[in-house]
Amino acid sequence: MNMYRTKSAVVVLCAALGLGGCGSLDVDDLDNVSLDDFRDNPTKSRVLTAATGLIIGNRVGLAAQNGYVAELGVIGREAFIFDPAEPRPVEELLGPALDPGGPAFGGNFWTNPYANIRNANTLLAAMEKLPSTSVSDAEKEAIRGYAKTFQALDFLVVINTRDTNGAAIDVDKPLTELADLKSKAEVFDHISGLLDQAATHLTAAGKVAFPFRLSTGFEGDPSTPTDDFTTADAFLKFNRGLKARVAVYQGHYADALTALSQSFIDSSIPADDGAKGAALTSLNRGVYHVFRAASGDLDNNLLSTTIFAHPSIVTDAEKQANDSVDDRVSRKTKKLDKAATAADGKLSTDLAFTLYPSAESPVPIIRNEELILLRAEANIGLGNIGPAADDINYIRTRSGRLAARTDITAANALDELLKQKRYSLLFEGGHRWIDLRRYNRLDTLPRELDPSFAPHERFPIPAAETDAR
Repeated sequence: MNMYRTKSAVVVLCAALGLGGCGSLDVDDLDNVSLDDFRDNPTKSRVLTAATGLIIGNRVGLAAQNGYVAELGVIGREAFIFDPAEPRPVEELLGPALDPGGPAFGGNFWTNPYANIRNANTLLAAMEKLPSTSVSDAEKEAIRGYAKTFQALDFLVVINTRDTNGAAIDVDKPLTELADLKSKAEVFDHISGLLDQAATHLTAAGKVAFPFRLSTGFEGDPSTPTDDFTTADAFLKFNRGLKARVAVYQGHYADALTALSQSFIDSSIPADDGAKGAALTSLNRGVYHVFRAASGDLDNNLLSTTIFAHPSIVTDAEKQANDSVDDRVSRKTKKLDKAATAADGKLSTDLAFTLYPSAESPVPIIRNEELILLRAEANIGLGNIGPAADDINYIRTRSGRLAARTDITAANALDELLKQKRYSLLFEGGHRWIDLRRYNRLDTLPRELDPSFAPHERFPIPAAETDAR
C-alpha cells in the first residue's frame, strides 16, 4: 500500500493525526518521538497512549458530512446531502461515476484506515519490547486482542467500500514498499483471521481490565449504559459480534451462529411486557464511537442542516395496528416544514434525521439489534426459517412496534429480513447499501438523477494509489 500521506518519521498513533481528546479520551502527547524510537525503546505511557489512539484513528471519517455513514447512506438511498457549496454529494454520489482522484469522495475511506492499521502494527511491535514489570503479560494479551480487533474494523471499512476491487493486506512493510492488492475473498479471510487471533489473545488475558483509557462508548449506549466492555472478557463479546457480521458477509452462516453465541446478543425481553423502554434499551446495548464538541476533538456532524433523510423511508414503511407508521421511522426521522430540493428540483425531500440530535451524539459500532438480525440472516442462509422468523418478529414487535408476521417462509424470509435491517440499522453505517450489494439487489434502489445512472457498486482504488504502482 502506498502510504503517501503517512511518510513522516513521526509516530502518527495519536497526535499526528490531528486529534485531541476525542469524546472523553484525554491522552498524552507522544512528544514527536520517532517511529524507530517508539518501536525499539517503548515506554509504558507511550504504549498505552498509542492504544487509546486506535479508537481515535478508527473514528476518523465516520460522522463527517463526507464521512462513512453519510456517503454510504447517500449511495444506499437512505440520505441526501444538499450542500449549496459542495455539489459532489449529488453529482458524484448519485451520478454516473465516483472520481478516484479526490480523497473526499471516490478516493475516500482508504488512507485513514490504512494509517490506523499501520499504527496498530507499530503498537504491537513496540509492546513486544515492553517489560512485563511495566505491563503484565495478561495486559499485553488484552492489548494484542484489542489492537487486532481494531485492525479488523479498519480493514472492514476499506473492503466494504472497495468490494470486488480488492485491497492491500500485507501492509506491515517499509513505507517505500507497496503491498499487492488482494481479492475481496482474501481480504475477508484476513479480517476473519485477525478477529480470531484477537479472540485468542483476549481469552488468554482473562478478566483483566485494559490498562489504558477507552472511550465511554465502551460502556454501552452512553445515554443508558448497561454494559462495560473495558475488560478483556467483555471486549471478547464485542469481538465475537464483529466476527458474526463478517461471517455473514462471507456466507459462513454456521460460523456466524457460533460467534453470536459467544457475543453479547440478548433477545430476552418478553413480547407482552409492554415495556417499550426496556426493549429499546436492550436493543441499544453495544459499543459506540463517542464525540465531543470541543476544541481539538471531533464532533458528530451528521446533524448537519445539509443532510436529509430519503423520502422512501416513509413511503416504504409499514403501519402499526393503530395506523401510525413503523416506530423506527418516528424515532429516527421528522417531517420538515418545507421540503429541501437540489439538482434543479429533480431531488426533493421533506424528511430529516433525528438519530443524532447533537454534535456529541454517539454512533454505533455494533448493537444488540444488529446481532439479533444477523442471527436471523444466518439461519435463513442455513434454511432454519422457524428460528429466523422468531428473531425477525422479535425486532418487528419491539423495535418497529409492528404486528408479528405469521406467514414468513423460505420464499419471503430474506425480503423480510432485509426490510427489518433497513429500518433497524438506518443511517448507522451503510448497512443497506452493503446488504443489497451482497444479494445483487442494488438495482432495486431509485435512479435519482438519470435513468442511466445505476447506484454505485463500489468505490474505486484511489488514483494516488494506482499511480504509485
